[in-house]
Amino acid sequence: MKKIITIIFLSVFFLSSCSNKESKATAPWGETMNDTVSKSKSFTMSDIVNNGELIMLTMNGPENYYEYHGAGFGTQYLLCEKFAQKLGVSLRVEVCRDTAELVRRLNNGDGDIIAFQLPKNIKGRGSLVYCGARIDSLHTQWAVKKGNMELADTLNKWFRPEMVAQINKEETYLLSSGSVRRHVYSPMLSSKGGIISKYDHLFMSYGSAIRWDWRLLAAQCYQESCFDPKATSWAGACGLMQIMPSTAAHLGLPTGDLYDPEANISAASRYLIELSNKLRDVRDPMERTYFVLACYNGGYNHVRDAMALTNKSGRDQYRWADVSYYILQLCNARYYNDPIVKHGYMRGTETVDYVDRIRQRWAQYRGVARPGSFRGGSHHIPSFNSDYMTPHRAKKHYRFHV
Repeated sequence: MKKIITIIFLSVFFLSSCSNKESKATAPWGETMNDTVSKSKSFTMSDIVNNGELIMLTMNGPENYYEYHGAGFGTQYLLCEKFAQKLGVSLRVEVCRDTAELVRRLNNGDGDIIAFQLPKNIKGRGSLVYCGARIDSLHTQWAVKKGNMELADTLNKWFRPEMVAQINKEETYLLSSGSVRRHVYSPMLSSKGGIISKYDHLFMSYGSAIRWDWRLLAAQCYQESCFDPKATSWAGACGLMQIMPSTAAHLGLPTGDLYDPEANISAASRYLIELSNKLRDVRDPMERTYFVLACYNGGYNHVRDAMALTNKSGRDQYRWADVSYYILQLCNARYYNDPIVKHGYMRGTETVDYVDRIRQRWAQYRGVARPGSFRGGSHHIPSFNSDYMTPHRAKKHYRFHV
């Protein structure tokens, strides 16, 4: 009995001791240490610079932030990126659903700046310091956490109203086809001879491997690069099939081979198969081809968002004609802010146009180019004379989107 009482006494004493030290943590080696870092601590300017990263909180949308071909866009994002460059740090984006989440996450220490035009009469404004980029006519401005005056002062000294017009001009240029460095070659080397390009043998080989009509692969290549193996986009996409370096790494394509025609087409075919496998639920092969092309251009996640919206509306999410409508609608706040949409704003007009142009050119190629044949594992390679092997500049002016 005495032993039981002793055990109870020691247990109560131990629990009491732990309770008195609940604000301390115990190291693995038995020493106690105070937790000096608060979860809601706001980083000062020196903290941000020393840490090498600035975290911006914003909302999705064309004026704020969206991803396009692997790059960040949106006026507020591009402005904040310039501020990060001035500090010599990287920029991380945290996307919020609404202004209440922006304020809450800033106060929790999840970000350094609200890079969003925040109304000055917003609920919770007492915890904020308005600073940096602003729109005077709307009485809106960026904000940092109250007490973080060094960051606020730095933002106020950095921002100039004319920066907004400059940023918008730069963004418009980057999103235009004029920013792509490539030669424009004729869409066919010889319509009479049924020869599309000097890479036809590669399209035949790799098109067969993925069970695509080689002329469809050729039509996609022309849309991507106009058959220019040295084509480079503003986003860093390279070669005939405009493969991003990050995608190349994922596919095992060495950076040094990005401009090699066969290596580039081979990697693109592997990516097309990967996308096709992720779209197995689209049972119709022809419909799936359109979805694959859309994913190649606009991104798999955005296409899935459009499919979810299509299904929500009661239309057929496996039919391109239905889904393309919602891809176009993903530039509308009513749709990209829908809770079912997980990846926000999309420049859908380009993606729908991309698929349409490839389909049209594919139809043209089917009318003049031979199907191609494969026997015993080898493929038929059209004969080329020296004139056909030399690319010709187009006699007419062709306009193509990036």
